[in-house]
Amino acid sequence: MKRNNTMMQFFEWHLEPDGKHWRRLKEMAPELKEKGITSIWIPPVTKAISPDDNGYAPYDLYDLGEFNQKGSIRTKYGTKQELIEAITACQNIGIKVFIDLVMNHKAGADETEIINVIEVDQEDRTEEISEPFEIEAFTKFTFPERGRKYSSFIWRHEHFVGTDYDNKTEKSGIFKILGDDKDWSNHVDNEYGNYDYLMFADIDYEHPEVKKEMIEWGKWLSDTLNCDGYRLDALKHINHYFVSEFVEEMRKHRGDDFYFVGEVWRTELHACQEYLDHVDYRIDLFDVPLHYKLHQASNEGSDFDLTSIFEGTLVNSHPKNAVTFVDNHDTQPLESLESWVQDWFKPSAYALILLRRDGNPCLFYGDYYGIGGPVPAEGHKEIIDRLLFARYEKAYGEQHDYFDHPNTIGWVRIGSKEFKHSGCAVVISNGEDGEKRMYVGKRKAGETWVDLTNSRDDQITIEEDGYATFPVNGGCVSVWTYLPME
Repeated sequence: MKRNNTMMQFFEWHLEPDGKHWRRLKEMAPELKEKGITSIWIPPVTKAISPDDNGYAPYDLYDLGEFNQKGSIRTKYGTKQELIEAITACQNIGIKVFIDLVMNHKAGADETEIINVIEVDQEDRTEEISEPFEIEAFTKFTFPERGRKYSSFIWRHEHFVGTDYDNKTEKSGIFKILGDDKDWSNHVDNEYGNYDYLMFADIDYEHPEVKKEMIEWGKWLSDTLNCDGYRLDALKHINHYFVSEFVEEMRKHRGDDFYFVGEVWRTELHACQEYLDHVDYRIDLFDVPLHYKLHQASNEGSDFDLTSIFEGTLVNSHPKNAVTFVDNHDTQPLESLESWVQDWFKPSAYALILLRRDGNPCLFYGDYYGIGGPVPAEGHKEIIDRLLFARYEKAYGEQHDYFDHPNTIGWVRIGSKEFKHSGCAVVISNGEDGEKRMYVGKRKAGETWVDLTNSRDDQITIEEDGYATFPVNGGCVSVWTYLPME
């Protein structure tokens, strides 16, 4: 049996654009390793439209902070050399690094082109609301400062399927680009009729030149940085046949253990399941339905039935493919998918993803260190550290659930002989003070258990039959375990 793995999303939306983030990662990697972090998801590494951009408006995919483009040599997070040093520092101590890929669109074109388009309804992209007409579109990418180093590919309008701005009239909208056999992909999400188009110049993954270039780029990036896997952004907008091909080609190139986790932002479980079917379970997905259950629970308080917390979630139906998370950069206050889990419930939410048998949990930088911006929030480092300790040292073995009360739930991890003194009992309340009588095993009889969260100072003695009654404060979580005096 291996130690439990834990991923960390190592950024939040409002990081200072000081170019020092890769250096921070290099410096902090040993501490994260000590806390039990085994993999890091880092933000987009490619040059974006400005030095302040988080990387989700990508300009040049071959510029990792090497060329003087879009206002700086570095990206928001640092230079190419600093990035390589940070990844190497992580890997040298056993932390894998996954890179965020933004492959849906490009931004910040070098030249405009006169092209033919049809405007579509923003609420139903299958409905055309104009006759064909010409616009001046930002669709030509020549990368004059990089030149042809690494790739000689020039992006033109035929490589895109849509855009959102006419430079001639200064009009915004959703403009479908016209051309031979060119249309929205039929292999994307059906929200808004067809959700191929998201923003900027939307890449056409039906185009053979595009598919070849993006697969070659994916191989180049993985070789250049020697990374361990990719996080795939905005997948519901990208032709899922291309995603399958991309994953297959990358694993042929890098090996079967090259990791993929994808973002399919849908609240409905069936949509996540359908996507896994489309890509033949080659990737994991973030458990968006669980995030929204956690958000709902934090908003409703004692009115939420905790026994239903995992109903309709990916971790419940496909535990091996579910990456569980509490919050991320998009769910922060005022961001595009704002659904911030309230602070009072954050410790319980993290217990629900860190201390259970199923799922692959991802810790958010902003929950750990805090977030900036117009609605700042303090981090929960102290309590999360205690939960990380419990995950790494204690949360092993069989799991027995006690989901028998709407406001007080609990579960037990029996422990494993391979990890000395492992095993724990978790109790969560979203209402008044509560307790759970739970079985932790006869071999634990006589042990004195304490609450790792320090919210209770009781000492609980395990009875001869292996049972004990474990209390919890109202609106809190307690993690009970045996800590021998050494």
